[in-house]
Amino acid sequence: MSWDEQRGNGESGRAGGFGGAGRSGGFGGADGSGGATGPVEFGKPEEPGGLGGYGGPGGYGGPGGSGGFTVPPPPTAPPAVPPGPADPLRAVAVALLNLSGLGLGYALVRRWFAMAVCWAATGALLFIALPADPDGVPRGPLTAYLVFLALAAVHGAAGGLRTSLAWPPRAPVALVLGLVLLAAPVGGVVLYDRAREEATQKLLLDRLDEADQLVESARIEPFATAEPALTEALATYHDLQADHPGSRAAKRVPSRLTAYYEAVGAPYEEKDYCGAIEPLTYLRTVPDTMDKKRLGPLVTWPDDRLATSLYECGVGDLGKNAAVAQDGGNLAELLTTFPRSGQAAKVEPAVRTTIESTAKGLKGSSPCAATDTLRTLRAQAASLPGQRAGVAEALTEDTGRADAHIRSGTYACGVEQYKDGDFDTALTTMNDFLTAYRHDKNRARAEKIAIAAEIAQDEPAAGKRLPTTASGGSISVTIKNDSPDDVEVLYTGPVTGTITLKGCGSCSRYSTAVSASLTACKGGKNYPQKTISLPVGTTYFLHKSKSSTATSSGADTAKLQPGYIYTECAYVVEGLGTGF
Repeated sequence: MSWDEQRGNGESGRAGGFGGAGRSGGFGGADGSGGATGPVEFGKPEEPGGLGGYGGPGGYGGPGGSGGFTVPPPPTAPPAVPPGPADPLRAVAVALLNLSGLGLGYALVRRWFAMAVCWAATGALLFIALPADPDGVPRGPLTAYLVFLALAAVHGAAGGLRTSLAWPPRAPVALVLGLVLLAAPVGGVVLYDRAREEATQKLLLDRLDEADQLVESARIEPFATAEPALTEALATYHDLQADHPGSRAAKRVPSRLTAYYEAVGAPYEEKDYCGAIEPLTYLRTVPDTMDKKRLGPLVTWPDDRLATSLYECGVGDLGKNAAVAQDGGNLAELLTTFPRSGQAAKVEPAVRTTIESTAKGLKGSSPCAATDTLRTLRAQAASLPGQRAGVAEALTEDTGRADAHIRSGTYACGVEQYKDGDFDTALTTMNDFLTAYRHDKNRARAEKIAIAAEIAQDEPAAGKRLPTTASGGSISVTIKNDSPDDVEVLYTGPVTGTITLKGCGSCSRYSTAVSASLTACKGGKNYPQKTISLPVGTTYFLHKSKSSTATSSGADTAKLQPGYIYTECAYVVEGLGTGF
């Protein structure tokens, strides 16, 4: 069917009509032209300038101004959703939901990228914060995250002000949901604080364990070596109680301090009293760094133990440690530090008893050792500060007792040395005795022993017999001095003694020993001389020149027999000394 068969010619005028397929077919355009001029069939291909579109204001027209129907082109972008009305309640709901840290507010307004950013920020914070650390989250990242949440809340509120929610459909419900979800970060903070507190507690317990290990290892080491570790452990205990008083570690410190004291004072329990003095003294300084109220009974815990250790160690040193004689040693420390203690009261009796028991050894086989011990005891007793303990007078008496025993001990020691053939030492000991004790009852015999010991230095046989105080005899012996020097003549045998002869003014020293032996005391001179009476037997002589230029002494041995008159001649050989 053709269009002209239905409609005929198109009308002219303003009313347009459908245009045919062709240049001039169809209803006229706006200018009144155009009508069907020939048949048009459906399905016939269009020619250029064919099917038209909407015409001008007068009717449907083709693109060239001729009438016809034209299909409009497709849109280039989806149509924008027009903004809804502003809803402050919805904006608050979106902001609250964003404060949860999960970007849920962005999810309700379909801003997925912004929600992903919130997840990433929260994940980064969790990565930094977990596991919980006693120091908490570093301030920098935490501040940055809080600022981010604030910005997300503000940004979400701005977006939710005019954007409809995907779910729930009503803003009040979203607001309630936001308030409920705020419990998540708040609860997270609470849980994190608990985890951080637990981490702190564990850290403090670890510090406590480390201090305990230091104390335990110090138990088996000498105190001088262990002291730094003990000081470190004590500082840890102090810090736990002072800085973290409510912690589980601080609550365990009192029991640890008890163990600490027991560990430091272990030598006392093992009866190593000398070894216990230094650590127990150290424990008495602990209250200087720890609160006395927290220490409680431990403040005085070392006192009695230290007093006992000072006593036991000090008594053990009596007479043995001459190095402490000047300051009294441990007993002096006891009398000064604990003057009213029971241990201090035992000091003087211990000193007195030790002196008396040592003096018994003067009659034994080692009088010299006993005398030396008595000298040390005397010095120790004299150095002890007994005023505060009320034993000063008693200690003075002990000093006097020691002096008396030392006097008799010195004599006994000299006798023992002489008997042992140690003539040099015996001479020194007896000379010291004679110098120190001018009125002693043994002085006379001590002089004899000293003479015999000096002769025995040159003639050991002279010391086979211990001299007595006997004198005189039946045989006369005249001793002359043929030398310009004063001469001292010593003799020992059945009797012991000494005489001194003045120098011969007309005599001179001999140049050789041979010439002296041939001519000494044979020149008819008036030689200085003395005659002594000696018993029968062997007598040993020694004479010494009093001149400082003489280099040696001379010895002679005479076997005296009845019926003879004996003459001895003393002379000096230049460069050799005296002789007979």
